[in-house]
Amino acid sequence: MYASPFKKMNRQEKALPPVKQQWNWQIWAGFLLALAATPAYFLLFARFPVTRDMPWASWLMFAMAAWLFWAGLGRAFAGSGRYRGKVAGLVLAVLSLGVAVFFGYATLYASRKLPTAAGAPRVGEKAPDFTLADTSGNMVAMSTLLSEPMPGIEGQRPRGLLLVFYRGYW
Repeated sequence: MYASPFKKMNRQEKALPPVKQQWNWQIWAGFLLALAATPAYFLLFARFPVTRDMPWASWLMFAMAAWLFWAGLGRAFAGSGRYRGKVAGLVLAVLSLGVAVFFGYATLYASRKLPTAAGAPRVGEKAPDFTLADTSGNMVAMSTLLSEPMPGIEGQRPRGLLLVFYRGYW
């Protein structure tokens, strides 16, 4: 039977109180995690070669943010109307995707397009002469190492030089 919107409701037909929607924390946690991934790379992860050379830690943060968005948007669109975040979740997900795309562009593409140093030697070119301290603190010049005969082999000078840099102090 068709009910007129102008009809007065009797006691049995009274409307149920509206269900209060709960806060959808997963959407907001995903957004904050996606926003934190970029500064975390430049402030923390870029200090260490294992996370600087390939930014896997930041990509892991973006993946966790995507998972949180997926779970939060699934809750928001579940149909029960119990959780908030349909519109805000989609907007925040698109913004987070934009941040991830910018991060990927900056670290994977634009960083490879940086110009080379003007004074740096090219591959196959001779290195300029330099002087460095050895493990005993004595200053050693590259030209001296290349002109002296090799220990253990009489009269033969070295053809090249291998430098190994250790972090720390002696």
